[in-house]
Amino acid sequence: MADRTPPLDIEALRALVESGEIDTVVLAFPDMQGRLQGKRFAARFFLDEVAAHGTEGCNYLLAVDTEMNTVDGYAMSSWERGYGDFAMHPDLATLRRVPWNEGTALLIADLAWNDGSPVVAAPRQILRRQLDRLAELGLTAQVGTELEFIVFRDSYEQAWDADYRGLTPANQYNIDYSVLGTGRIEPLLRRIRNEMAAAGLTVESAKGECNPGQHEIVFRYDEALVTCDQHAVYKTGAKEIASQEGVSLTFMAKYNEREGNSCHIHLSLTDEEGRNVMRGDGPEGMSDLMRHFLAGQLAALRDFSLLYAPNINSYKRFQPGSFAPTAVAWGYDNRTCALRVVGHGRSMRFENRLPGGDVNPHLAVAGLVAAGLYGVEHQLELPDACTGNAYTGDYEHVPTTLREAAELWENSPIAKAAFGDEVVAHYRNMARVELDAFDAAVTDWELRRSFERL
Repeated sequence: MADRTPPLDIEALRALVESGEIDTVVLAFPDMQGRLQGKRFAARFFLDEVAAHGTEGCNYLLAVDTEMNTVDGYAMSSWERGYGDFAMHPDLATLRRVPWNEGTALLIADLAWNDGSPVVAAPRQILRRQLDRLAELGLTAQVGTELEFIVFRDSYEQAWDADYRGLTPANQYNIDYSVLGTGRIEPLLRRIRNEMAAAGLTVESAKGECNPGQHEIVFRYDEALVTCDQHAVYKTGAKEIASQEGVSLTFMAKYNEREGNSCHIHLSLTDEEGRNVMRGDGPEGMSDLMRHFLAGQLAALRDFSLLYAPNINSYKRFQPGSFAPTAVAWGYDNRTCALRVVGHGRSMRFENRLPGGDVNPHLAVAGLVAAGLYGVEHQLELPDACTGNAYTGDYEHVPTTLREAAELWENSPIAKAAFGDEVVAHYRNMARVELDAFDAAVTDWELRRSFERL
């Protein structure tokens, strides 16, 4: 288990407010897209009122599209229901300073209805429910996420004005593992690393990636909920720091036809004494528990793809030979598979390679835990590992479109049993909204091919 102390406690916050070092507190929650939504409070008001009693937010925040448009089809929030509020209750264990915003602290909220019942379709609540199921077996999930992004010399405003075309990447060629390449933008990378560390995240490393301007900063694993909360803080903070530096960066899964932005997720299980229960005396050094847990990943992978690849653009990553998976297969240290077993002994774990940089970590990790529990409960047998090229092997294919993934999710008995009908319907509607918007749009691709030549 990772050693961890709370980034900031309430009494330390009170002292910082009294000394004038902190004057603003942000209370936010991860929405369906994994973005932080919330309010900025005067720090003294937060301490006097909000810390103990919480605040309110419009419930449409879990019933809009990416553009924040109100849309139909959601049971929890609509014009017919009046677009009321839900309660935002601060989780004081997530309190931290955010050095990239002067005089500011931040913490994550859990959502509840006015009667105190949880908002079950909220991503953080979805993850909590699956972690509670795991805890009933005396187990804790340890998780690490690896986010890639592409940096451009253009500001976000310049990128918007240019319709995101003709942007200048921070590097002109493949800089995978290149120290020279990362050195080109080390001031930005260093600032992100150091300020995330000051916000309570444990930074491991930064490295260049394949697409021009593409980089990755990796943080130490932690308990699942902590990692997912930190992921959301990091993603927001990295964009804010980039903006302050006059540049932009994107986590979108597939910016262009080259390598996409991945978010590989590593997961292991520990018992109540903190021992890794995935290691054992079986093949590849795995325990029977891990073999069942991994078999569950394979069994549910296609059904849960909506949680791992939630957007239309997500599916553009899944190309043969791209280091993004196409095969529902597992292998030991095999990057051609969707599931890769890595480590040995106390570091034994598996990596799900489906998610891209656009993933909502709370939903994805909830999917990993639910899939593993399905395998354990049904004592599923793990098939043989792929030892060659999974791209050319005889395996089921991961979904190739959001439409396919949404249909698998909607009709999945595994999803309904693990998450409940309300959650399944809520996120099926999210996919429907995006598909309807995309189907109605006229793309640049259509204009280029059709304007003159057709």
